[in-house]
Amino acid sequence: MKTHVKALVVGGGAVGTGIAYHLAKAGWDTMLVERDELTSGSTWHAAGLLPLFNMSYATTHIHKYSVDFYKSLEAETGLNAGFAVVGNLRMAQTQERMDEYMLYSSVAETAGVYHEFLTPEQIKERWPLINTEDLKGALYHPQDGYINPADVTQAMAKGARQHGATIERKVQVNGYRWTGAAWVVSCERMAEKGGRLVPSGEVFEITAEHVVTATGNHAQRTAKLLGIKIPAIPVEHQFIVMDKDPALVEWRKAGNPEHPVIRDADAQSYVREERGGWILGVYEQGAPARFDYAVPDSFRADLFQLDLERIEDQYAAMIARIPSCEESGLKDDFNGPICYTPDGNPLVGPAPGLRNMWLAEGFSFGITAAGGTGYYLAQMMTEGEAEIDMASLDPKRYGDWMTTEYAARKNEESYAHVYILHHPDEEREACRPLRTTPVYDRQKALGAQFGQVNGWERPNYFGPLDAPSSFDHDGRSFRRGDWWPYVEAEARAIREGVGMIDATAFTKHLVRGPGATAFLDQFTCNKLPKVGRINLTYALTSHGTTRTEYTIVRLAEDEYYLVSAGAWTAYDSDFLRKSAEDFMAADGGYIDIHDVTTQWGVFAVAGPKSRDFLNTLVRDAEPETVLSNKRFPWLSMREIELGMCPVRAIRVAYTGELGWELHHPIEMQAYLFDQLMAAGKDFGLKLVGARAQNWLRQEKSYRAFGNELGRDGTPLEADLPRFIDQSKAFHGKDAMNATGVRGKCVTVLIDGPEDADPWGREVLLVDGQKVGRLTSGGWSVAFGKQIGMGYVAPEYAAVGTKLKLRMLRQEWDAEVVEDSPYDPTNARIRVDG
Repeated sequence: MKTHVKALVVGGGAVGTGIAYHLAKAGWDTMLVERDELTSGSTWHAAGLLPLFNMSYATTHIHKYSVDFYKSLEAETGLNAGFAVVGNLRMAQTQERMDEYMLYSSVAETAGVYHEFLTPEQIKERWPLINTEDLKGALYHPQDGYINPADVTQAMAKGARQHGATIERKVQVNGYRWTGAAWVVSCERMAEKGGRLVPSGEVFEITAEHVVTATGNHAQRTAKLLGIKIPAIPVEHQFIVMDKDPALVEWRKAGNPEHPVIRDADAQSYVREERGGWILGVYEQGAPARFDYAVPDSFRADLFQLDLERIEDQYAAMIARIPSCEESGLKDDFNGPICYTPDGNPLVGPAPGLRNMWLAEGFSFGITAAGGTGYYLAQMMTEGEAEIDMASLDPKRYGDWMTTEYAARKNEESYAHVYILHHPDEEREACRPLRTTPVYDRQKALGAQFGQVNGWERPNYFGPLDAPSSFDHDGRSFRRGDWWPYVEAEARAIREGVGMIDATAFTKHLVRGPGATAFLDQFTCNKLPKVGRINLTYALTSHGTTRTEYTIVRLAEDEYYLVSAGAWTAYDSDFLRKSAEDFMAADGGYIDIHDVTTQWGVFAVAGPKSRDFLNTLVRDAEPETVLSNKRFPWLSMREIELGMCPVRAIRVAYTGELGWELHHPIEMQAYLFDQLMAAGKDFGLKLVGARAQNWLRQEKSYRAFGNELGRDGTPLEADLPRFIDQSKAFHGKDAMNATGVRGKCVTVLIDGPEDADPWGREVLLVDGQKVGRLTSGGWSVAFGKQIGMGYVAPEYAAVGTKLKLRMLRQEWDAEVVEDSPYDPTNARIRVDG
């Protein structure tokens, strides 16, 4: 047996074999170890469905690759993967559900996923056993269906072997040790004894340059062995197999094709044919998380006891949907663990704090994702980056604040939300509030409706003071929710008066030491600011794409304050620290890095009245000039005092108005908030949430990380040459320039519908052909129409280009406008006083 390999994959389910296949195909010497038999985890009891439907751009690409890949496996390996391409029929009982499908249609079109919309009459004509009386319509994917999980896993395993991979079964990993150059993985042979799998006592080590964990339900054990946190915990999933349905048998005898997978989303269930009968699977409320800390050693290819009472409603709904099955008896039942994560998306990418350790955990749709995950993760490992931006699946989207209790309860919620309407303005309620600022209760009393960002409670908008607790939940929509007029008023207040945004969730790092300046100079692409000044800059990947956006404040010659997106604290911190370690290892000088996110609160004050407003609170020997352009120019930082609170004030505004970010000691936040609110009464100060800020920043064409900025595009493609210093050397520079401009970021104004705005997922067209897609969208109070930002082919990026935007399955006029269409000369930001 090999003891030295380039890559070791731990876990022999569908995901692990998919990764081993693609790593071996890429030319890496790969080994896979499985503690039991291949497919013995959750793969064996999976229903094998292959839904293309997903609201995530990255996950949609992963699922599409898998569906296409599985169809090619038999030709390559000679093994039938058991793919029944019967299609997938996703039905809607309400117009709101149809609105969800229309939003998904935008995502699907940008990713090249074919789909159709069917009327109830068309459904009934093609599949008469389905009751369509209560339907509004359906979304239909003719290319997908279901697959045999064991067959596709074995086919990928054979393909991996054909490409040179080694697969070892009955090998349990008991420890990981990093030498600085490779992982030494402690293993033990497992043996069968009385129907149980037990350690044999034969121990050995495998040395691997890279390790991938795809341990499924055993993710908590993996986390303990690695000394990290992995919020992947299984939840019970039930499905039942029914006896023959005589009507279905006769339907098939007549030569009719197999029914598609029938997804009755509003009934929280799916149905597919199974040997003349039906399989019913459900995503019900109340399914419990299991194995919060570890899977018992005695649990192998086992199941839990069925809880039929929990799925009574779904069973009754199936009979109503397919009346002919009412007399069919129960043939078999399954209730097994399926791993989930707090947001339902898998954890794919580098492990936090570790080198050459990769995670592929938390797959609730593991069969669907296995092939695509293998493909894109292999790209990340062998080439440095994937061809799509995988940041939304990065394991570091959860920080060290995450606990087992949080993961278990959120995973239960995630399971129950599989078929809940996924509004773009959705905010899920479980485990909240958790991370709160000192002024959380004050803001709540003033009507704040909160969203959760990286665990933080952040105001999305401020609704009516007397709003019931269900106001935000009940007012969500795929069009304009009940929150819309409140957000419009907040955006208008900043354009016309003064508003204040709580930006405490911003990620903040202190970088200092004798090597800090040289490190940051090569780590980021823009010039470093002078002491007391700030610059916007980007850290790039090795492919020259955008890894992180930073606002850098230079506090001293070798001391810097870095501000980045609040949703990405652990993600940014990990990359920053690892890059600094590499720099120091190359004798670059000592660098000290601290994550100070929780030490500093931030209020962003903006609007034409903001200077006059702050002047009433500032304490200075010459208060009339302290905020003037001469003493406090745009893009600078000054230490000021507001009442008794010391403030690190930064003259910048993400809204594009005159404004300041007030970074303050978190323990003084309540005091500062009260002072600002009291002084603001004379100026009509309005509290403003994140949604209005998102609209306003689009009027200034300010790119957002995770939207316009990501690992699939360079800063040049984001059309940001003014923030790139081509005269210096920096990480990723050569790759960035070599890539060129494949697509270009533009801002568009849209003549859209009266009751809806784009969400940033819509396709852009010319003569009916896709030429780009939106990455952000909303409403412009300055122009009185919809606005969006996104990417188009370079030939369509010129100002004045006429485009079409597809939204709600209709095409709307859109036009490319100049960058920063609102106040393009920045006169309002620079105004003196």
